[in-house]
Amino acid sequence: MRHAPAGEVRIIGGQWKRSKLPVPDRPGLRPTPDRVRETLFNWLGQDLAGWRCLDAFAGSGALGFEAASRGAAEVVLLERDRELAARLEQSRQRLKAEPVRVEATDALGWMRRCPPQRFEIVFVDPPFEAQLFDAALAAAAPLVVPDGFVYLEADRPYAPDALAPLGLRVHRHLRAGSVHAHLLRREPEGYTAPADQPDGSPR
Repeated sequence: MRHAPAGEVRIIGGQWKRSKLPVPDRPGLRPTPDRVRETLFNWLGQDLAGWRCLDAFAGSGALGFEAASRGAAEVVLLERDRELAARLEQSRQRLKAEPVRVEATDALGWMRRCPPQRFEIVFVDPPFEAQLFDAALAAAAPLVVPDGFVYLEADRPYAPDALAPLGLRVHRHLRAGSVHAHLLRREPEGYTAPADQPDGSPR
């Protein structure tokens, strides 16, 4: 879903709570709505101390900076638009966000080159019109440690049978308008979903 450019978004929690991040008017730039971000970090827990996080299609950086604000040890922001990447770097310096690193690069290529099991969570929120969801999920899944997470925003819900070959299952899901927010969990090697829960999701 295309949201109208907000001009800015605010970090919701942690040490930089209420700090503003600029949102330039760019085609396809669609910051995660505040309500969805708040729900996501309620799911994850408020304290991400020690977590390594990748924000693969960073845009405004709202997801990555939110994770850093809540104590993440390392946050990598990937953004192929060099002007947006420069703005992310400006925000990083303004907040003195030492755990954050900005890379002006293509997210899919970067993830495919990255060593496996590198992060506790990978945020995947590509421009909806680009329809990169499947390719991004396939690239992101190997980067997550067992029992870690991939967060996906998409224009449709993902069914368990589409996620199982990637070793992922739906841990939480919410719909906000046309946005489907999925918190997906990476299963340990050899995991088999119980017979009465074919998707492995919690009851």
